[in-house]
Amino acid sequence: MRFCPNKLFTKARNLIGIGLASSAAVSAAGASSSTSSSADTSSTYTTTTTSDSPSSTSSFPVDSSTDDDQRRKLCIIGSGPAAHTAAIYAARAELRPVLFEGWMANGVAPGGQLTTTTDVENFPGFPDGVSGSDLMDRCRRQSLRFGAEIITETVSKVDFSKRPFRIFTDSRTVLADAVIVATGAVARRLSFDGAGDGTGGFWNRGISACAVCDGAAPIFRNRPLAVIGGGDSAMEEANFLTKFGSKVYIIHRRDNFRASKIMQGRVLKNPKIEVLWNSEVVGAYGDEKSGGRVLGGIKVKNVVNDDVFDLKVNGLFFAIGHEPATKFLNGQLELDPDGYIVTKPGTTMTSVKGVFAAGDVQDKKYRQAVTAAGTGCMAALDAEHYLQEIGTHEDTSS
Repeated sequence: MRFCPNKLFTKARNLIGIGLASSAAVSAAGASSSTSSSADTSSTYTTTTTSDSPSSTSSFPVDSSTDDDQRRKLCIIGSGPAAHTAAIYAARAELRPVLFEGWMANGVAPGGQLTTTTDVENFPGFPDGVSGSDLMDRCRRQSLRFGAEIITETVSKVDFSKRPFRIFTDSRTVLADAVIVATGAVARRLSFDGAGDGTGGFWNRGISACAVCDGAAPIFRNRPLAVIGGGDSAMEEANFLTKFGSKVYIIHRRDNFRASKIMQGRVLKNPKIEVLWNSEVVGAYGDEKSGGRVLGGIKVKNVVNDDVFDLKVNGLFFAIGHEPATKFLNGQLELDPDGYIVTKPGTTMTSVKGVFAAGDVQDKKYRQAVTAAGTGCMAALDAEHYLQEIGTHEDTSS
């Protein structure tokens, strides 16, 4: 996929878009960091399915003071491929899920990170590619078609300490017997002249945060490229980019990598890769041949002697990590040291029974739309089985 200025923001504001549904504040980036709609009136942005939920037959205590209309079998928090796949599967299983898609949660336009892309070329079923905004609009319409209820509010906090679980926004509280967290993760970005997505910025016009997604784009082929970072992700992305770029620079502000030895070895032995130690990017400028529309080069500063020099590159990739949208959980689920939700291997089960996690919020390795969709399917099936166990899943054959 190729990143572009967020056209969806202006497009989807006429209706109401799809967004990461956690209000987690993302540090280190206007990135939020993890992320559509068309003017088709069949995709109206109001809640769709409103029906009385059957009472639970489980032994968990129920707050009788809460309006029954706010009780749901399944609540999904998020709105990217993972969240909507979960909603589609759950709705088809007649679980009547409610999905909180958020409103500019984490500073990202509703719809997840796909809404910041133009051409998505690696999602199956679209041989000619599809825009990220169109793909997410299709996902949303499909969720609605099968009866998912979508609420365009951002979840601010949750209470997983008792059953039913409680999900809070600024205007309502919903009780749910099961919850799927699919709030994603956002790439960390650096701030320097020319790094933004506004006027004079080259974000999505040569600057990206996903080499695997964007590296094969025509604008990067047989051109000099650069990667910022010093960890395994930076090493992996630099090696990957050598398939397409004429040369790849790794820019690192220290004199040694923190990446694993094996990853360092692959980079240092690759003749197409050059490392610029003790360096940082302080500016970006346009390519004169394109009239300054796309990236033409960067200004690199040596942090030891403060010398600044020009480096002609047509692509710059941030590889400085991602920020999972988990702060709103307030420590109620087990997280790994990087803040990602820990799931039981081979499942989407979290440390709290009845709470499941799907998509990039629990995946620090692959971070692809198709893998997120796959775990969304898993989460819906896991949730359905859980609800059957506690006796809240209606027998549709009766």
